[in-house]
Amino acid sequence: QVQLVESGGGLVQAGGSLRLSCAASGSIFSNNVMGWYRQAPGKQRELVAFITSAGITNYADSVKGRFTISGDNAERTVYLQMNSLKPEDTAVYYCKLTTPRGDYWGQGTQVTVSS
Repeated sequence: QVQLVESGGGLVQAGGSLRLSCAASGSIFSNNVMGWYRQAPGKQRELVAFITSAGITNYADSVKGRFTISGDNAERTVYLQMNSLKPEDTAVYYCKLTTPRGDYWGQGTQVTVSS
């Protein structure tokens, strides 16, 4: 069974930075995609960024140039470095692992950006 555990959320002032981590355990296949999603109150969950097992990355337009996704295969951990945070980045952030056998979600971590 695959488990994902996020950490690194918190309260930060606008313009500040946070780094989220998502640690994966269990049977993880090499051909996968790890993504970060977020859901603000009253809004749908949206994709923030993803990274493939080949290292290809993609970002939502709203975070391009401010957020960076990276992965450490040895540690089975994916990171989301978030810089120049804005109040509109406030949300619960989730990591999602997409594999040939199915999708797995973490429990989420709260990010709150104060103005």
